[in-house]
Amino acid sequence: MIVYDRKKLDNEVLVDEADTLYKGGFISKEQKKFIEKELPVLRSQDNILVRIGFFLLGSLLYSSICGMISLFGLSSEHVYFQICFYIFAAIGFAGAEFLANQEYHNHCLDDAFILGAILNIGIAIAVTTEGYEAVIAFFMAVASFFMFLRYLHLLSMLVFCVAVTAFLFFEMFEFGDIGKAILPFVAMIFAAVFYFITRKKIKNLNVSYYYNGLLLANSFCLVLFYFSCNYLVVRELSEELLGTEVKLGTDIPFAFFFYAFTFVVPIVYLVQALRTKDRILLWFSFLAIAFSFYTIRFYYAVLPIEVALTLGGLLLFAIAYYSIKKLKEKESGLTFKPDRINHSDNFLNAEALVVASTFGMKPEVKTVSPMEFGGGGFSGGGSDGSF
Repeated sequence: MIVYDRKKLDNEVLVDEADTLYKGGFISKEQKKFIEKELPVLRSQDNILVRIGFFLLGSLLYSSICGMISLFGLSSEHVYFQICFYIFAAIGFAGAEFLANQEYHNHCLDDAFILGAILNIGIAIAVTTEGYEAVIAFFMAVASFFMFLRYLHLLSMLVFCVAVTAFLFFEMFEFGDIGKAILPFVAMIFAAVFYFITRKKIKNLNVSYYYNGLLLANSFCLVLFYFSCNYLVVRELSEELLGTEVKLGTDIPFAFFFYAFTFVVPIVYLVQALRTKDRILLWFSFLAIAFSFYTIRFYYAVLPIEVALTLGGLLLFAIAYYSIKKLKEKESGLTFKPDRINHSDNFLNAEALVVASTFGMKPEVKTVSPMEFGGGGFSGGGSDGSF
């Protein structure tokens, strides 16, 4: 399914680990350059400004091809309008395949064709079905998932997660007010199930090609799970979708559950992050706690905004100061000491890299000697006494 050379994908992992070792001070700059020289990788680009430039260039190239083809279809406007976006999507797929065969990966030139193909699939289905949202979301999810599996495109996985969520929402809308009323609980269950599925896939992953995509989907589930039953989100969506108006002195149904959910889930995230030393979950917990306080502040302004901000800053300062004092002397586990390896989960072949770069060993170079050794007895260094 993957279009790229898997050996070069493995080399990318090793080169990334070499860069991590270099930043941690474990290998020298010369050793890092030697590893990069001996391990061929795919064409990629890390500079954000250059990536933006390549994306604009790819978008211009894509739109130019589509515009040139459109010149031949202007004679039959109505018929061409029905099929043109399918043609544009096919051009996107063809362009992505061509660039992949030229070993462009995570380069942003290929991103323009991949994202353009997914977008045109959605527009084409919208034209065909006259804007049937659930069908549009379904086909965009299928297209983006295919793009991720074949081209290892992270943004396609994000589009897939959003499209699947949108498909669920639009399908629940088909059930009328009942579906809209139970939508928060359905979204919460969906996020929890999807989270454990992706988590299990990550644990049982034999190859690292799909790791980043599964990690992105797993993180998306955490966000969806929290916002599915956040009080502010549920209340505002209830007023928007059901047309209900929460009058003074009243509240939405199951308000106590949504209040508790808004504050309990961030605390669970925080405890789990500290227990498992999960940085991503830790950042999510901080953001969720901040949004929980914003949720209550949005409806109940107990203090003036300047007083609330001042007290909140003092509280955060006190927590940070106390945490630093308690953790600054710890050498293991949760500690305040700087981490020399930023991505410890990818620290898989460090020993092999250090040995190879130290002794000048070239990977996968087999030397076949024209001389056959063997024979001999107790002396002679391997010879059998004849020349």
